[in-house]
Amino acid sequence: MNIQEIAAKLVAVCKAGNFEDALALYAPDAVSVEAVAPPGGERETVGIAGIRGKGEWWVANHEVHSMQVAGPWPHDDRFIVGFKFDVTMKPTKQRFTMEEMALYTVKDGKIVREEFFYTMG
Repeated sequence: MNIQEIAAKLVAVCKAGNFEDALALYAPDAVSVEAVAPPGGERETVGIAGIRGKGEWWVANHEVHSMQVAGPWPHDDRFIVGFKFDVTMKPTKQRFTMEEMALYTVKDGKIVREEFFYTMG
């Protein structure tokens, strides 16, 4: 798969809410980097199991009311996808809108790095 095909597939599975299916596009040792460390976690996660764990934490702690996915915007071996979520944080019952951009790097037909950009608070 080329960069455009990988980017389009990632956007399609995200728009369908099938984030777990997106992991098939990742290299086994892919790296995921957050703008800030999540509660009790690290900014950087390495490997499919760790990335899957981040997703499970998200689902366990957030009720998603709506989601928008924009892009992709490819550039050489990278592409950007935009996300906008209307969510409620389950533990605090706080509802908020979260916007983030994600930069994905592809090597040998697999996503090897994802970096999330967002503001907190």
